[in-house]
Amino acid sequence: MITLDVALGDRSYPIYIGSNLLGQTELLKKHLGGSEVLVVSNETVAPLYLDKLMASLEGCRAESVILPDGEKYKTLDVLNNVFTALLEKRMGRQTTIVALGGGVIGDMAGFAAACYQRGVPFVQVPTTLLAQVDSSVGGKTAVNHPAGKNMIGAFYQPKCVIADTAVLNTLDDRQLSAGIAEIIKYGLIRDEGFLLWLEENVEALVGRDTDALVYAIEKSCINKAEVVAADEHEHGQRALLNLGHTFGHAIETAMGYGEWLHGEAVAAGMYMAADLSARLGWLTKTDVARLEKLLRRANLPVKGPSISIEKMKDLMAVDKKVQDGQIRLVLLKAIGEAVVTDDFDAALLDQTLEQCQV
Repeated sequence: MITLDVALGDRSYPIYIGSNLLGQTELLKKHLGGSEVLVVSNETVAPLYLDKLMASLEGCRAESVILPDGEKYKTLDVLNNVFTALLEKRMGRQTTIVALGGGVIGDMAGFAAACYQRGVPFVQVPTTLLAQVDSSVGGKTAVNHPAGKNMIGAFYQPKCVIADTAVLNTLDDRQLSAGIAEIIKYGLIRDEGFLLWLEENVEALVGRDTDALVYAIEKSCINKAEVVAADEHEHGQRALLNLGHTFGHAIETAMGYGEWLHGEAVAAGMYMAADLSARLGWLTKTDVARLEKLLRRANLPVKGPSISIEKMKDLMAVDKKVQDGQIRLVLLKAIGEAVVTDDFDAALLDQTLEQCQV
């Protein structure tokens, strides 16, 4: 087992990475706020792993609530099921909420924990590659609104993250590739050495090689933890983690949540960011081709769906990085060097949006 630390002073917490961690009783128990636990999972994950997790909570009063599976259910209405379960089961302030699922469950369970009785402890047990390398780390919790993704939420840190690599064996290929998109992101924004490793080993990740997956998860979590420790509430460099996300969130919203997986939309969004960066003279055509090749090898899209330029820009304007009504994007000054900027020619953005669609 690998243990990493997210250094946030008195709110620091560990990330555990290893195989068959769900069966290690004391690993989870030592991070509980008390003897009451509510496990939040979904209809896909619960039949696979809920019993194993509940068995590790022997001696606790452990209850569960099962939500429908899918990004389209990441709403305030569905979130209310968690609050109803907590209240009907008369669970108090020392209750620990455990998120057993992918990024949607992690976001919803974390947001519920931030809100219930003004804050109860929670633990992340991510079951998708994307959640293990990105969304479970850093304390971003949220639900979607029809007008914008992740616009209602809170920064709220977990007590720990337990990334059991064995659960990835039941992850479908499309979800696996979606996770690889977020892994590639770290190489693009701040770790070119890691990107070089990915270019040499992406087929091993797609092929579910255990050693490759563990290394990629570890490197991604190290990168994420360093950024979060330096800028927890996204006042500066943490925004760089959103490379491709402004484009990607617009795609997800336009198409209907769940039609494109988050990682797929981010992949297309990263390609758009690279394309615009090249139009600004920051990247070369060779850099953009390099990213395109890597994304294709990971079975990820490089172009977005057909959406009008005006609609894309309208949706991109509903973004947490917007300041004074001005769209701000994460772009690449070079491979491994990202920047948040609103200093770009609107006509060049239009060209990117036009050229980077199927």
